[in-house]
Amino acid sequence: MKSNYPEIQGGGSLILAWQVRNKKVLVVGGGEVAAGRIVNVLNADAKVTVVCPHSGLNDEVFFRVANKQVEHVDRKFQPSDLDGVDMVLTAVDDPEASSQIYKLCHEKRIPANIADVPPECDFYFGSVHRDGPLQIMVSTNGNGPKLANIVRRQIADTLPHNIGLAVQRVGMLRKKLRKVAPNIAEGPKRMQWMSKVCEQWTLDELCDMTEEDMEMLLEYYSPGLVPSFETVRLQEPDGAYDGPFLI
Repeated sequence: MKSNYPEIQGGGSLILAWQVRNKKVLVVGGGEVAAGRIVNVLNADAKVTVVCPHSGLNDEVFFRVANKQVEHVDRKFQPSDLDGVDMVLTAVDDPEASSQIYKLCHEKRIPANIADVPPECDFYFGSVHRDGPLQIMVSTNGNGPKLANIVRRQIADTLPHNIGLAVQRVGMLRKKLRKVAPNIAEGPKRMQWMSKVCEQWTLDELCDMTEEDMEMLLEYYSPGLVPSFETVRLQEPDGAYDGPFLI
């Protein structure tokens, strides 16, 4: 039976923005793949421990260790390394050892990613474009990491150069709005009003929005209006609202 509902396409992954701030992440291995994993989790403000003999550290991982960006355990993996860990990433050239680590993680209910072994991954790393607070991930669900990288670059090339700054400014406005209208019941109205701002102001205007502009703009929240960027800039310093300025 046909419907207007989205068609289900099995075989995908649930792509989420996983908050790992201050979570304990264990990285087993110290080569090029491990270096990439370390960057990913450090960018997410995780607390990282690398287990790898010193001789196995490549230049980048050695740099992270030397600059105390990560903790380093100078030996091979031991089961006790999993104590108190929230996530495990393995990147070693030893399939048997990697599988054993995955089994231990499974027993302890610790999410793990075993590099280059999709069946033994609770989650995958996609190819990520980063511009300030904006992150865009492309995943092939383990089928073609290099192709994901190519697609990600093509997407990034089509984005406006100032999209990251626009997102940052919108985030600042959203935080201010929550202080103006903190009541939970205001949630739907807040979302609708923020949507209007994002739709009616251009990216350049969002980027140029100052804190003074934000304070002025927020005065139009109560009546549910969104004035033009020019209207906000033309208002007197006291910002008195004196009528609707719908776009």
